[in-house]
Amino acid sequence: MTTPGVYIPTALTVAPQWPDLTPFAMTSPSQFRPKPPIALESEQWAQDYNEIKELGEKNSTKRSARQTEDARFWLLTGPLSTHPLLRQVAMGKGMSVVDSARFMMVITAAEADAMIAVLDAKYKYGFWRPITAIRNGDIDGNAATERAASWQPIDNTPMHPEYPCAHCIVSSAVASAIEAMLGTADIPEVAMTSPTAPGVTHRWTNLNAYTDEVAAARIAAGFHYRFSTEVGQDMGRQIGTHTVNAIAQPLAMDSAR
Repeated sequence: MTTPGVYIPTALTVAPQWPDLTPFAMTSPSQFRPKPPIALESEQWAQDYNEIKELGEKNSTKRSARQTEDARFWLLTGPLSTHPLLRQVAMGKGMSVVDSARFMMVITAAEADAMIAVLDAKYKYGFWRPITAIRNGDIDGNAATERAASWQPIDNTPMHPEYPCAHCIVSSAVASAIEAMLGTADIPEVAMTSPTAPGVTHRWTNLNAYTDEVAAARIAAGFHYRFSTEVGQDMGRQIGTHTVNAIAQPLAMDSAR
C-alpha cells in the first residue's frame, strides 16, 4: 500500500547524494528548483495519468510503431545519450581546437548541473512513478483515474522519483547551451544510434526536434507524465543558457595584437 502521490522505489535508488553536490555554474542545486508537482485532484493530473496509462503501457495498442521505437531508443542513458551530439556539432561547424574545447567543456558543465538540479527536485518532492500511481489509481482522490493493478511500462522503471523528467532536463540543457553558443537551434545534421534500439539511426538538423523527441519518448515509455516532461524541458533551457552566460566566457582579443 502507498500514500497518494508518494514515490515508492522499484529497486535500490540511484544518486540520492547528488542534491548535495557543488554545481559548476549554478549558485546552488536548488537554484532552478520547480514548483511542486500538480495536484492529484486536478483535471490535468487525470489527463496526464490517462495519457500515459494508455500510451506508456508495455503492450499498448495506442502507441505507434515510431513511438515505440523512440521509447526504446531513449532507454539510452549517460554520456552516450548526449556526447555524440556535441562531437558531431563541433566537427560539423569546423571548430578550432580551442573553440571545440570550450564548447565541450561548457556544455558538459550544463549537463552536469542539469543532473544535480533534477535530482535535487526529484528527492525534494518524491513524486510517484506511473507504475505506482496507475496501480493505485483508486486512492488518488480523482474520480477520473481508474486503477490498473497489473500495469507495466515498456521497460524497467528508472530508480529514482518521477518529478521532473531527467532525460528532458539534460537534453534541453545540452540543446540550449549549444543554441546559446551557436546563436541558432539549427545545426549540421547529426546522427545517433542506441544499444537499446538495434539497427536504428536517428538524425536531427534542429535542436528543438531533438529535445521534443526525447520528451515524447519518456511518455511513450511509461516513465514520465506530460507535465513532468514540460517542467524538465523548461528547467533544462534555463540551466543551459545560464551556464553559457556564467562560465568560461571567451576572452576579448587585444586589438594591439
